[in-house]
Amino acid sequence: MPAKIPADLFRTTEEHEELRAMLRQVVAEKIAPAAAQVDEEGIFPQAAYDALRQVDLHAPHVAPEYDGVGLDALGTCIVIEEVARGCASSSLIPAVNKLGSLPLVLAGSEEVRARYLPPLARGEAMFSYGLSEREAGSDTAGMRTRARRDGDDWVLHGTKAWITNAGVSEYYTVLAVTDPDGRRGANVTAFVVEKGDEGVGFSEPERKLGVKGSPTRELHLDDVRVGDDRRVGKVGEGLKIALRTLDHTRITIGAQAVGIAQGALDCALAYVKERRQFGKAIGEFQGLQFMLADMAMELEAARQLVYVAAARSERGDADLTFFGAAAKCFAGDVAMKVTTDAVQALGGAGYTKDFPVERMMRDAKITQIYEGTNQIQRLVMARQILEG
Repeated sequence: MPAKIPADLFRTTEEHEELRAMLRQVVAEKIAPAAAQVDEEGIFPQAAYDALRQVDLHAPHVAPEYDGVGLDALGTCIVIEEVARGCASSSLIPAVNKLGSLPLVLAGSEEVRARYLPPLARGEAMFSYGLSEREAGSDTAGMRTRARRDGDDWVLHGTKAWITNAGVSEYYTVLAVTDPDGRRGANVTAFVVEKGDEGVGFSEPERKLGVKGSPTRELHLDDVRVGDDRRVGKVGEGLKIALRTLDHTRITIGAQAVGIAQGALDCALAYVKERRQFGKAIGEFQGLQFMLADMAMELEAARQLVYVAAARSERGDADLTFFGAAAKCFAGDVAMKVTTDAVQALGGAGYTKDFPVERMMRDAKITQIYEGTNQIQRLVMARQILEG
């Protein structure tokens, strides 16, 4: 006779829900009220960063031995989800702090971890990730940034593109080719670059459709000299580390997408209960009810997939690559659909900036693009299932 399924198998813990409740209050009081201004003016959400630092949730994944709170992968996803529910730009603070620093957690020496993780955990610095280039987006192995050995140092030269929180972050994990004649994909190494290093520069911020409060710039490396003690992992294993990182952090993009979609559904529900046509609230019309039901159903499916993937991330399961890609892809597609439907539910009002759903629709789009487009995620999943 099969064993019974544990009653708590698909439940978050009491601690997770306490975390959610606390965050909802923080977001409602200190983050969501500034979201429209952050979007309108394209300014970094400093108030959100300050609020998250006050509750030690700006980089919640960092372990206690490095002065962090050490939230598990699911807890970190809940943080990102709840912040994104109020302000997608602000949710990129904990999300990108994890993205930028996770290579150190996965493959860095104790020396490099002890040097860079505590300032991140204490809120003294933010961490960004330098993988993509203009001509090396999905084709990461085609990068042109170079790092040549010079005695005990490395000299980095090149340009990284689409760097989230560039110019605000103090630290950057940068991937560079260290053996131009080596085997493609096995000739890349990871390094930590500091904003204050000589030769580091940034372009003007990109003019974006959404997440306008999170600055996106090019990172320029003009013969930037770093010591070998800033190397992350072994020489030649940078791309392997980068892809392992994305297996974990794509789930956080799924969490961001879930949060954006939840915020849009919340707004739509409130509106259709109040808006009256033909003598009754529009939420009483069956056509709109079907739309709302689909929004809620698909959103909950996305949330459950993200949470299951987070559990696999925490355990380091062998099928994490599939689940990380699936969570990011499905949740991103759901967020785009739910936010678009939320605009439709509000009608003409939804098309104006008087309501947040038009901002949420614009913000949702990027979840289908960054950390690997959803087309690339489908390729990743297909390869995983074909390989068994």
